[in-house]
Amino acid sequence: MALRSVAQYQESLRDGREVYYRGERVDDVTAHPVLGLAVRHASIDYAMAEEPATRDLATYVDPADGERYSALFKPPQNAQDLLARTAVIEEATRQGRTLVTLVKEIGTDCLFGLRMVAAEMDAKLGTSYAARVQAMYRHCRDNDLAMAVAQTDVKGDRSLGPSGQAHRDYYVRIVEEREDGVVVRGAKVHTSVTPNVNELFVIPTRQLGEADADYAVAFAIPVNTEGVRLISSGYGAHRDSAFDYPISAQHKMMETLTVFDDVFVPNDRIFMKGEWQFAGPLARTFVEFHRYTAISYKLPLVDLLCGAAHQIAEYNGIERASHVRDKLTWLITYAETLRALTEHAAQKGAMHPAGLFVPNTMLVNMAKLHFAENLHKAMGIVQDLAGGLLVTGPAEADLRHPELGHLLQHYLGGKGVEAEPRLRLLNLISDLTTTDFGGYQAVLAIHAEGSIEAEKITILREYDSARTKADARWAAGIE
Repeated sequence: MALRSVAQYQESLRDGREVYYRGERVDDVTAHPVLGLAVRHASIDYAMAEEPATRDLATYVDPADGERYSALFKPPQNAQDLLARTAVIEEATRQGRTLVTLVKEIGTDCLFGLRMVAAEMDAKLGTSYAARVQAMYRHCRDNDLAMAVAQTDVKGDRSLGPSGQAHRDYYVRIVEEREDGVVVRGAKVHTSVTPNVNELFVIPTRQLGEADADYAVAFAIPVNTEGVRLISSGYGAHRDSAFDYPISAQHKMMETLTVFDDVFVPNDRIFMKGEWQFAGPLARTFVEFHRYTAISYKLPLVDLLCGAAHQIAEYNGIERASHVRDKLTWLITYAETLRALTEHAAQKGAMHPAGLFVPNTMLVNMAKLHFAENLHKAMGIVQDLAGGLLVTGPAEADLRHPELGHLLQHYLGGKGVEAEPRLRLLNLISDLTTTDFGGYQAVLAIHAEGSIEAEKITILREYDSARTKADARWAAGIE
């Protein structure tokens, strides 16, 4: 199939999957008023492959067979490949008005991570997982499938490991081994885009000990597999007006609690079965690749915050004030530093023995930390420049009202601008920073793709302190 149309992608989701939203079973995710919005948002990935303006960006031709595939499946071989991956992720996210589509990005991150770790397992343990990973990669690429990744276990008592929990199913585990596969039980949380994908990858969330061998499991299954239950988050109200909510009325991503109620996984879809020594390396390898995806899809968000801040300062007639210029300079520095770190992470990458060019781990984490620690300040600056109308302004219905509309047009204009465009911009800023969509982005900054503390730990681990300590000793005359 190689490339699917938007219609083919959406039709593939009508497969009897077990999805719930606010306590009710959803028979057709494409037709649901909330989940359907997420489907249409994710369709951007497929639309970009069809549109002449973005086709070359969103696809690539494999010289091995001459077929055209989604660019996100291209295994990076050099820095330019990584930068091309950033470009397609950035454009899809820009079209999503700062919301990433993620239905191929995260799955390919996982496939690349599995490829690297499976090669190491095979070399050290004599397993044969690499061939299974490659077969799954071809299955997903050749059929242009949408994918989700379930990594974060519900964890229970976070001071204890999986085998020490009072409730054995706080981490996904193997409960039965059969000749043709395994049966797994447990639940994963924070699983993004699950209701509107085809394949679901499951990998460990942490380092494990020998007593945790039953929890060292990685596999892929179709989302409609018997026993898989997707309980969708109810966070975020349904929006009708694209005037009042220019982002969240048109774009949405669903998150689920993903329950595995004694789910059977056949052998050819298992990529780890008890190799507890490699649970931590797989968890980290996926996350490090996924953080590069993350900093790529954060670029449209920081750019839009900059653009909105500049434009509202002009509409409000304050763009020449010294304190405003200082705030705008800070926003520019914030955005351009993120872009520079992202590009540098690609340029300073290295080739992995498994045949993948991977971004520089320390620089990726520096970029992610820079974004996460400063997003709330950036949002605050934009709110400061916009003013209180972000939360006290009128609705579209007021502007269109035959008796009230002229009052709003009369009173709510700005410097060289009528009321309507000024209100539209204020609504964009409100959606970005004050609504539940803004709250979603703010929480993602802290917790998605690993915590702020995890990024700090990685930076400290990756930094070459031996070199700089030696320089310090030399400068001090110690050596």
